[in-house]
Amino acid sequence: MKLLHTGKVRDLYSDRDGELLLVASDRVSVYDVVLPTLVPGKGKILNQLSLWWFDQLADVVPNHVISATDVPEEFAGRAIRCRALDVVQVECVARGYLAGGGWKAYQETGEIFGVELPAGLVEGDRIPGGPVFTPSSKVAPEDGHDEPMTYDEVVALTGPELAAKLRDTTLALFTRASAIAEKRGVILADTKFEFGVTTEGELIVADEVCTPDSSRYWRADEWKPGSSLPSMDKQYLRDWSSSIEGWDHTAPGPEIPADVVAELKRRYVAMYEQLTDSPWTE
Repeated sequence: MKLLHTGKVRDLYSDRDGELLLVASDRVSVYDVVLPTLVPGKGKILNQLSLWWFDQLADVVPNHVISATDVPEEFAGRAIRCRALDVVQVECVARGYLAGGGWKAYQETGEIFGVELPAGLVEGDRIPGGPVFTPSSKVAPEDGHDEPMTYDEVVALTGPELAAKLRDTTLALFTRASAIAEKRGVILADTKFEFGVTTEGELIVADEVCTPDSSRYWRADEWKPGSSLPSMDKQYLRDWSSSIEGWDHTAPGPEIPADVVAELKRRYVAMYEQLTDSPWTE
């Protein structure tokens, strides 16, 4: 078994031709910095929730999953055996509500990274007309940060046919996932998807899907536009890290206090249980 890549949260191994092992660790990152403190059990939560979402969304677009059980014993519960793909170098972000970077951009320009929106919207508003596609670049942490892209920039990078597929598939996945979440009392405010292409040219969704690491989740009964809403995702950790006096969002990051670790995990478990309607077991 060969380690191919160590990411911020996931590690990628190769042990068979045409297949990869994607292993979710207990690491956590904010602002592209991996923090020194682990969140015990986080990798399993991310992995199991991704598998649940892959199953829920399988009729929208194929995914890269081969098996969640045919993995080495030491990775049990936090690994996926998946198809090797030609990864598309675009982070495909869908936004259904004004929050985070989208809200900041709207305040400054009246649009979200090239997508024009009506005037007078407030933080937490549902975006009129349905979700929008606001992609970003994929940049290795050692090379800088992901940057917002316009749709025209995606076209220039991938070509018009693939760009249209990325946009339309991203919005279709988000629309389906949002409907599923809302039935369970959860608002999926925004999320990102990653895609790959097979040797036959088929577009496949890969990596993780709709986890609290890659998504912004709110409880529906707490939704109140006009203010910052309580997050049930990694935003909680971002907010904590931004309160650390003197940290400039560069490595090395601060140690995470035990109470913050516990609260972050509690929120992740709560989202897993509410979305899947199943109790979390370690």
